[in-house]
Amino acid sequence: MDRAFIKGQHYTLFSNAENLTREGRESLKKLLAANTRLNAAYLRKEFFDQLWSYKSEAWMRKFFENLKASLKWQRLGAIRQVRRNGREKLGGLAEYCRRDAKPSLGFVEGSNTKIRVIQRRAYGLRGEEYLRLKILTSMLPDP
Repeated sequence: MDRAFIKGQHYTLFSNAENLTREGRESLKKLLAANTRLNAAYLRKEFFDQLWSYKSEAWMRKFFENLKASLKWQRLGAIRQVRRNGREKLGGLAEYCRRDAKPSLGFVEGSNTKIRVIQRRAYGLRGEEYLRLKILTSMLPDP
């Protein structure tokens, strides 16, 4: 089987299947048939996407624990990392369920960009507390 079609399929793999065109779905099917490890990773990605549909923190935690248990014997490096770091990140994931008014992605992206600029300007300064204060004061409204 010719595997030249694999190159340039990044968008196809990381898009939701329902957002793909007919050609994209055919390409995805061909891609997943060619590589079993890629197929397993893709199925785990699709399964993980269900996490964002939960409105209850308890159900989300239960889903995440079941997900981690199902990943126990997987040999994929990224999946191992999810299992290892999952407990640390679960609080933030559960917070996603608790919040009624979620911030817009534009606000989050703007804040992240602002923080990166502050970090670049503070290059060479040692104090983490100073950086934290600069970030907090940059978020204050203009007088």
